[in-house]
Amino acid sequence: MSDAAAGPAADGGRLVDNIVHFARVLRQAGLPVGPAAVVDAVKAVEAAGIARREDLYWALHAVFVMKREHHAVFDEAFRVFWRARGIAEKMVALLSPVAAPRAPEPPRAAQNRVAEAFGSRRQVPEPKDRPTEIEATFTVSGAELLQRKDFAQMSATEIRAALAAVRRLALALPPVETRRLVAAPRGRMVDPRRTFRATLRSGGQLIPLAFRRRAEVVPPVVALLDISGSMGQYSRVVLHFLHALTETHRHVSTFVFGTRLTNVTRQLARKDPDEALALCSGAVADWAGGTRIATALHDFNRLWSRRVMHGGPIVLLVTDGLERDSDEDLAREMDRLHRSCRRLVWLNPLLRFDGFEAKARGIRAILPHVDEFRPVHSLDAVADLCKALASGQGGAEHDPRRWLARPRLDLAG
Repeated sequence: MSDAAAGPAADGGRLVDNIVHFARVLRQAGLPVGPAAVVDAVKAVEAAGIARREDLYWALHAVFVMKREHHAVFDEAFRVFWRARGIAEKMVALLSPVAAPRAPEPPRAAQNRVAEAFGSRRQVPEPKDRPTEIEATFTVSGAELLQRKDFAQMSATEIRAALAAVRRLALALPPVETRRLVAAPRGRMVDPRRTFRATLRSGGQLIPLAFRRRAEVVPPVVALLDISGSMGQYSRVVLHFLHALTETHRHVSTFVFGTRLTNVTRQLARKDPDEALALCSGAVADWAGGTRIATALHDFNRLWSRRVMHGGPIVLLVTDGLERDSDEDLAREMDRLHRSCRRLVWLNPLLRFDGFEAKARGIRAILPHVDEFRPVHSLDAVADLCKALASGQGGAEHDPRRWLARPRLDLAG
C-alpha cells in the first residue's frame, strides 16, 4: 500500500477514470451522483492522498454519501469494486491486493442492487452473425402473468421484479373520525365557547355562530407477520410491502413471529429497503423455524397492545394458521386482539388453492375473530388488499363467515 502514496499523478490519470466508473456504478445503484460530485471526488482524493485503502474510502464517502440510507449502497459498491480483479487492475498498482479465498458471507445490505449496477456496466460485443431475438419476458402478457403468479413459483429474476412492483403499490387509507372536536368554518355542531367569545367582541349586538366538527385522522396500521418455515416464500415480499407502507404512513408498527415475537418497527424505518430487511434478519432469532401463534399473540396483547393499539388501528395478521398451541389459547388471544382494533384482516397464502377448506383447528379458531379473510400469494392479491383498505370495504367473498358456515371437521392443525 505504501507504493501508492505518491498520489493520483503516479497512476497517469487512470485513477480519475476509475473514479468516474465508480460514480456511474453508484448512480446505477440508486445514489444521486452527478458530474459535479465526480469533480469534487477527484479533488478530495488529490487532497487526501491514497496511502491506504481507508483514505480512498472515506474521501469518496465524504463526497458521494449525502444521506444515511446511502451508506449501505456505497459500502457494498466499494467492497465489490476493490474485490473484483478486473476493476482493481484499473486502480493504482498494489492498492487492492488479491485476497485469499474466504468462506461464503451472509447476504449484505444493497448487495443485489450493487451487483446489478456492476453487471449493467459490462459491454459484451454481440456476434455479427447472431440472429435477432426479441425478449418478451416482461411485456404486456409477461407482466400480466407476473401479476397472477404465485410468489412460491417465481424465479429469482421474477422475485426481484415482484418486489419492485410491491414497492410501487400505493395505499391511501381513508381518514376516520375521532371523538376530538376541532374548529370548522361551517357545519351542524355549534361551538358554544367560541360563539360566546365572538358575541362579547361584538358588544352583544350580533351573535356570530362558530361551528366545530370531529377531527379526522388516518388510522394506524399494525402488522403481525408469520416468518415460520411454511411462510418463507411470502414473508420477505410482505416485509417489502410493509417497508414501503412505513415510508408513506407515519404510524405503522410491524411485528414478526415464529416461536417468539419480535418488534422490527425500528428496523423497517430505514430508508434503504435492503438495509432494512438485513437489519430485520439480524434482529430475529427464529427465522424460518416453527410457529406458535397463540404464544406470540399473548406476548403482543400483554406487552405491546397498549403501546401501539391506540387510535383504532387496522391490524394485518399474515399467517397460514397452522398452529401448535391449544385452540382455546389461540381463540382467547384472537378475541382480545379483535376487540382492541378497528379492523382485523387475516392474510393467508393457503387461500391460493381453489379447493381450500377451513379444516385445520388453528384456522377455525382464528376465523370467528377476523373481519376479512384474504389471500396474499401474488401481486394481484396485494393490490386487491390495497384497494380494499383504501375503500374501507372488504366484499362478501372475503367474509370469514363464508368459511365458518361449512361443516366443521375436527382435524389436527
